[in-house]
Amino acid sequence: MKIKWLGHSCFLLTAASGTTLLTDPYDTAAYRTTLLHRSLDEPPGISPDVVTISHGHADHGNVEALSGTPEIVRTSRPRQAAGFNIHGVEAFHDAEHGARRGDNIIFLIEAGGMTVCHLGDLGHELTPEQVGAIGSPDVLLIPVGGNFTIGSAEATRVWQQLSPAITIPMHYRNAKCLFKIDGYEKFTAGKPGVITPATSEIELVKENLPSSPKIIVLEPAN
Repeated sequence: MKIKWLGHSCFLLTAASGTTLLTDPYDTAAYRTTLLHRSLDEPPGISPDVVTISHGHADHGNVEALSGTPEIVRTSRPRQAAGFNIHGVEAFHDAEHGARRGDNIIFLIEAGGMTVCHLGDLGHELTPEQVGAIGSPDVLLIPVGGNFTIGSAEATRVWQQLSPAITIPMHYRNAKCLFKIDGYEKFTAGKPGVITPATSEIELVKENLPSSPKIIVLEPAN
């Protein structure tokens, strides 16, 4: 599976068959001064087969920018789409059971024996029931910036709860995201196995996953 970070919480997953799944497409027009990524509808554009939406905020649910007729997944109901097995785990965007920012869906996405967990805008540590439902994914896409999501301390505990082989930070402050949140460095500080490959895309094979956990900090492609 190929995993390409387009920025913020938006990733393009490409299965071995060539089918594609996009997570949480953002709307740069809604955040002109703070979300500086290239718009998803700029050439060559993005035309995925499937799109998962963790929640309805503009920086995560901009399906209007996408070309083609992708299948849009907005609920936790298990399904198969374009060769991906997808099911969601219900969670919240805050630590107050959604009272401040609403609900959030954690998506488990499997293709070719590889399981990717996209935490969306998770706003709390996981309950034992959620950990049981998620299991130990091969790849964890985790928000680390804080303020609107879990921050470095909570993200570390979630990372420990799930024990993924590969972890990719997302939803943090960088040159193209000027939200009032932290960078990734607070999350990665002191952790072993941190890799900064200066690329936006990696390709992973189940049989070649590392025996010790790795944290891979990608560069946004857009």
